[in-house]
Amino acid sequence: MTKPIRRAGVIGAGVMGSGIAAHFANAGIEVLLLDIVPPNLTDAEKKDPAARSRFAAGGLEKALKARPAAFFHPSNARLVRTGNTEDHFAELAQCDLVIEAIIEKMEPKRALFARLEEVLRPDAVVASNTSGLRIEEMMQGRSADFRKRFLVMHFFNPVRYMKLLELVVGPDTDPAVVARVRKLGEDVLGKGLVFGKDTPNFVGNRIGTHAMLTAIHLMIEDGLAPEDVDAITGIAMAHPKSASFRTGDIVGLDTFAHVADNCYSALERDEDRDVFKVPAYIRKMIEAKLLGDKTKGGFYRKAKEGLETLDPAKLEYRPHGGDEAIKKATRSCEKIEDPAARVKKLASDTGKAGQFAWKVLSRSLAYTARRVGEIADSIVAIDDAMRWGYNWELGPFQTWDALGFAETVERMQKDGIKLPESILRMKQSGATSFYRADGAVFDLLKGEYVARPVDPRNVTLAGARATARDAKAVLANDGAEAWDLGDGVLGVTFKTKANSLDPDSIGMLSLAAEKAEQDFRALVVFNQGEHFCVGANLFLVAMAAGNKDWDAIRKMVKAYQDATQRLKYASVPVVAAPYGMTLGGGLELCFACDAVQAAAETYAGLVEVGVGLIPGGAGTLNMLWRALEGIPEGVTVPTYDIVTQVFKNIALAKVATSADEAKALGFFRKTDGVSFDRARQLYEVKARAIGLAEAGYHAPVPRAYKLPGESGIATLQMMIDTLVAGGHASEHDAKIARKLAEVLCGGAGGGAREVTEDEILELEREAFVSLCGEPKSAERMQYMLMNNKPLRN
Repeated sequence: MTKPIRRAGVIGAGVMGSGIAAHFANAGIEVLLLDIVPPNLTDAEKKDPAARSRFAAGGLEKALKARPAAFFHPSNARLVRTGNTEDHFAELAQCDLVIEAIIEKMEPKRALFARLEEVLRPDAVVASNTSGLRIEEMMQGRSADFRKRFLVMHFFNPVRYMKLLELVVGPDTDPAVVARVRKLGEDVLGKGLVFGKDTPNFVGNRIGTHAMLTAIHLMIEDGLAPEDVDAITGIAMAHPKSASFRTGDIVGLDTFAHVADNCYSALERDEDRDVFKVPAYIRKMIEAKLLGDKTKGGFYRKAKEGLETLDPAKLEYRPHGGDEAIKKATRSCEKIEDPAARVKKLASDTGKAGQFAWKVLSRSLAYTARRVGEIADSIVAIDDAMRWGYNWELGPFQTWDALGFAETVERMQKDGIKLPESILRMKQSGATSFYRADGAVFDLLKGEYVARPVDPRNVTLAGARATARDAKAVLANDGAEAWDLGDGVLGVTFKTKANSLDPDSIGMLSLAAEKAEQDFRALVVFNQGEHFCVGANLFLVAMAAGNKDWDAIRKMVKAYQDATQRLKYASVPVVAAPYGMTLGGGLELCFACDAVQAAAETYAGLVEVGVGLIPGGAGTLNMLWRALEGIPEGVTVPTYDIVTQVFKNIALAKVATSADEAKALGFFRKTDGVSFDRARQLYEVKARAIGLAEAGYHAPVPRAYKLPGESGIATLQMMIDTLVAGGHASEHDAKIARKLAEVLCGGAGGGAREVTEDEILELEREAFVSLCGEPKSAERMQYMLMNNKPLRN
């Protein structure tokens, strides 16, 4: 077994250093974050410890205020201790790993490594977060022992959200050190590891910068506008919506130019060296401090009149526009859900969009193929780097397969694009794709298909189903399916848009619980798509309300209450795997489960007040249950404060922005699991369900609750009235909140006796139905359906 990393030091508290420190803290690792003593301190400040460590403390403060958030929860920052590289440098001796994230200049790094060699333990690992400086040069003057413990750990910004971690090892790096860091990266930090070679800008930035600059140079040649290029190189090309120029604004043009310049200066023998030459107009933009988002203006800027675009020729802003034919072609492609089919349609378009897309793709793909063996040996590593580091839906070689391997080679040859011999040999061998359906991948260096290394924990739903007893669903309807996932686990998966709840998906939950009790030992709810579940199908509720069909609404609400309660009291353990948006009914579904294995990036909340309603799937009951379940039987405690917190969570539509924050808000239990890498979530949720089953699982017993009753309702009413009087809530907000208060307090008689779960469910159901009849709630529902955002009326 490899020795774990329990304490880490990070030197350099800038954006990257503080981001690395924050994510290590997210993973439960203690961090010592150091930066230099600020220059030009006064004599008094030189004696002030706080002033001397101001840079590191400021970096931590910025990380706490960062948007998107660097920490899963602000409390994680308690694991980060700040200091400076003069007074606290010796404390690095307590660290298992030290990462430098200082200025990207060789001499300061060498000087720092010389100091580290004097203080670190013999078994401490040393890493650089450099984005492209070479190990060979950084290690000049270091001992053989130090070189054994040194490697590059190149994180991508923002560290919390970007999956890619590039590992680059030197010729002397000890394999045991690599194994130790690999375990840290994959198992603790949840990163996707790519092993690159010690070449300028490694893998992701080398290919990504080339692709972006190819598009930028071709824009000038072809007379297109930035909007046109971004329309083509964005979603239509299976790349992020930010595409090329918008990505430049997000990253910062100074940063982008630095990466490009690093390539241009170092790649003297690169056949595409001139591609890395930053255009003159971008140099002028940098001089004028038009750096992108951080200076409120780059290729694009927001003005009072709307979005504006910089004209590269005039260096003046103009109204945002773009070629209509290109817009039409790319929008047509964007409607295609499958990224492979989408990019193929784009490249086959005979208009401006398709012609430009082909130029960019063909040059980028050929360049990438020529880099195999130089920047990385595996095409899988390059594809992973671009998907995880640049958020491409398909890596370069996956894109090539989507376009058709042989057809693309022939088209490139016809256009005179230089291809490496390895590609030509591959075509001559009769290979038809880089990736085969049986899991094999073509090795361009060996000239043959090889087995693709697979982490057994990276289980897909399709893979789990393929190994199950049957090749068909155990249960199925239009809204959901239940599959045998092997090992005695039944898995429910929704098929609705955004995994929303409709009568079919709700019905499947009860059917699956019954089937699991009969033939399985556990049940998991594992969805696919961008979000776990965005809640109930609002259109069905709004339509029934518009028709004044209150019985239909009551029946709909009762059905979901019954389904969640059926899961809650099933005789086998039920575990949910939320991720992404887990809102309204989606969170109520999690409440009903014995445990949750949440993706770290889970955004959970009961947001029904935004559409004029309260939770209607036992959400009020089970949010209370979560809050009160830790109180031992027979212990009498005032429940008003607990009920008030639940009330605030629902009435204010609080949304947790991570699984950790969801625990802090009481949406998930403190004992629930968190998957840092969503690729392993199915493996981990299944393991959690099996663990519960093998540990002698027994269903919970229904409880009754002593709630605040009439006095609690009156106190909450005063809080509501104060919010309305202060202009913080509308009268309709108040009406919804009063209904919610009555449910959570157990009705007027909730303080006089214990209130059963069925009684709370009835209060919730009637409050939901009555709010559906409110005209202002109808307005909120319609507004949400039309604009996908809440109306506060």
